[in-house]
Amino acid sequence: MRPLPAALSLAIAAVLLACAAPSTARADGPNPERLFAEHCAACHGGDRLGAIGPALLPENLGRLKPAEAERIIRHGRPATQMPGFPVETLSDEAVRVLAAYVFTPLPEVPAWGMEEIAASRVVHKAPATLPEKPRHGADPLNLFTVVEAGDHHVSIVDGDSFTVLDRFESRFALHGGAKYSPDGRFVYLASRDGWVSKYDLHSLSLVAEVRAGVNTRNVAVSSDGRFLMVGNTLPHTLVALDAWDLTPIKVIPVTDGKGKSSRVSAVYSMPPRKSFVAALKDLQEVWELPWDDRPVYAGLVHSHEPGREEAVSVPGPFPVRKLKVNEFVDDFFFDQPYDQLMATSRDGKKGIVVHIDVGRQIAELDLPGMPHLGSGINFVHEGRPVMATPHFKDPVISVIDTVDWKTVKRIPMPGPGFFLRGHENTPYAWADAYMGKDRDTIPIIDTRSLEIVHTLRPAPGKLTAHVEFTRDGRYALVSVMEDEGAIVVYDAATFTEVNRLPMRKPIGKYNVWNKINFSSGTSH
Repeated sequence: MRPLPAALSLAIAAVLLACAAPSTARADGPNPERLFAEHCAACHGGDRLGAIGPALLPENLGRLKPAEAERIIRHGRPATQMPGFPVETLSDEAVRVLAAYVFTPLPEVPAWGMEEIAASRVVHKAPATLPEKPRHGADPLNLFTVVEAGDHHVSIVDGDSFTVLDRFESRFALHGGAKYSPDGRFVYLASRDGWVSKYDLHSLSLVAEVRAGVNTRNVAVSSDGRFLMVGNTLPHTLVALDAWDLTPIKVIPVTDGKGKSSRVSAVYSMPPRKSFVAALKDLQEVWELPWDDRPVYAGLVHSHEPGREEAVSVPGPFPVRKLKVNEFVDDFFFDQPYDQLMATSRDGKKGIVVHIDVGRQIAELDLPGMPHLGSGINFVHEGRPVMATPHFKDPVISVIDTVDWKTVKRIPMPGPGFFLRGHENTPYAWADAYMGKDRDTIPIIDTRSLEIVHTLRPAPGKLTAHVEFTRDGRYALVSVMEDEGAIVVYDAATFTEVNRLPMRKPIGKYNVWNKINFSSGTSH
């Protein structure tokens, strides 16, 4: 029987406390450890690392504010097993103390190694028992995986009929980016709480789950379909999994070799190089980890300081090649050939370019205003390959030439944005104003003129963002990111609405074909 998913025990922080039945005795003291042990530990673990409920650590609470945490403790969370604690059980002071406690970092980074990971693994269906062909009539390569954060569910949507084929409970606070096996059959989902789930799109059923960390950033899939690499912020590790049944293969500590460790900002695959690439938040390094069974990597580690090179020979599997850079990297983006990456720090005022073959930083980018490179896109403008990225702080889209790394243009937007999407079969790029007052708008940019040519308001007054195209690029799906939200389907050529599917805060949706073919217009 499947353990109750963390999602059932709250929603974004219904994290905040306890599935344990409310005590009838009034809490008369403000001691946070005692309050937590009495009211919360049964579901969230005595160490706050999670059990049937999610971990209650500041890293796992996302954008939750203390005031909202107090409200959830007092009133609970509808449609979850998170109960409310009336004043007869917890005084106002006790609620404040508990809310402050779960926002307090642990005194040390928790251990979560091979033993803990292996013990957490749950197999729901033996992979060998799965059907050879889909048990539904939809095009298996034109499906969408939709992450619904409102009630912690995932929906599988047919990209031709725009109907929901399946809807299932997810782990707590999934990372928006679903990843697929190279043939498009399996989807892999990573939660903030460290759970990695494998779901079969042929039988529409969950296959296996494993907890690869306490707090996870994201997961990447090797292009041969054999391996997953999980990037964690707690503990500071990369974890390699067997993609077949999620058996752990290796835990890789993320350190500089001198005692300093780092959170992983992101990990992606680089198919042409048969390797994973990880960005590090606390070390000025980018790591490359090959998966092609080379037992040893022997070569040079290049420093950004001229003349400083260090020979290395690291035993496999997944030997680490460390590339020194000038910035702490929060986010990055690949050019379309996948031999160079653009990177940026959220606190920095510029971007950098790292050439993976050369093994070092080769250029700087004029990218102030916290660009969101993870949502960038590639396209050709006037015969030149370019990339475009939104910015968290500035109301612009920056367009960068990926040959000379010069800024081609900054396109004025109605507000700072979060996502940008395109497709090979359309000349238009769809953006948003996620961070601005006009957060209900979807500006559409003509990639030929680099001008906004149309603006949509799918749900006036409601947050609207994140576009994904169907396999052929004929339709664009837009998220109304409210608890009572929707997926709105538009004709990508005429910008007219053709369908609307009710959803619970759909924070992301991912088309199988576009993802497995590394479309230039979508995130990877």
